This record gives sequence, structure tokens and C-alpha cells, in this order.
Amino acid sequence: MPLHLTKIAFGATSYADIESWYAGGRAPFLTTKYRPTKWEQCIGGSLYWIHQHSIVARSVIKGFSQTDAGRWRIELEPELIRVQPRPKRAHQGWRYLKGEPPRDLAEGEDIGDALPGKLAAKLEKLGLV
Repeated sequence: MPLHLTKIAFGATSYADIESWYAGGRAPFLTTKYRPTKWEQCIGGSLYWIHQHSIVARSVIKGFSQTDAGRWRIELEPELIRVQPRPKRAHQGWRYLKGEPPRDLAEGEDIGDALPGKLAAKLEKLGLV
């Protein structure tokens, strides 16, 4: 079973901004200082995007390559897949996704008005969601 990563959608003010990164069938340019220790297990897994304290979408990880500057490029499929929003605390860089990944939304599935991540996390702690 492949491992999954999470990453903050830094610079995105809305979900539409994340979608624009994939416009024209291209994947966003994503580099990191450190390659995951378990990088081989991440290939075929997904990178889950966090926006406003919620996991909102994912892209399949194709591989890792080193740049001339010594940084690591995370190569993604040029397709953005929307997922059922799940609260997720902000962090720097990438992290391994713990637990079961959020399910993909079906074509045309409406998630309604998603709760803000912080509120959804508090309600989940109380057992109300």
C-alpha cells in the first residue's frame, strides 16, 4: 500500500487557485529541501493539498528527482482530484498522511457548504460530526 503526503496549498486564496495550478493539463512545480525517507513507498500514492485547515484535493505522485540546486522535485500527475474535506492542522513542508485517506468525490457530487477546518475539528472532537 503506497504512502501519502500532505502539503499546504501555500499562496492559494481559494480552491480555484489550486485548480489554476493544474490548468492546461500541467502539474504544479513542487520542490522540497528534503526527500521523504520512504520516498519509494510514496510513488503511486498521493499528495493531499491542505487549504484553510482542510484536506481538499489530491494528485498522484509519479516520482522524485533532484534539481541542479540540490533540492528535490515531487513529480505529480497533471490531474487534480477533489476529495471529501477533512480537517487538518497546518504544518510546514510535507508530512506523511496518517490514517485512512479521505475518499474521492464522485463526478458531480456536491459536498454542500464545507465547514471551516478549525470548526470541523472542534466539532469532531466533541463527537458532533
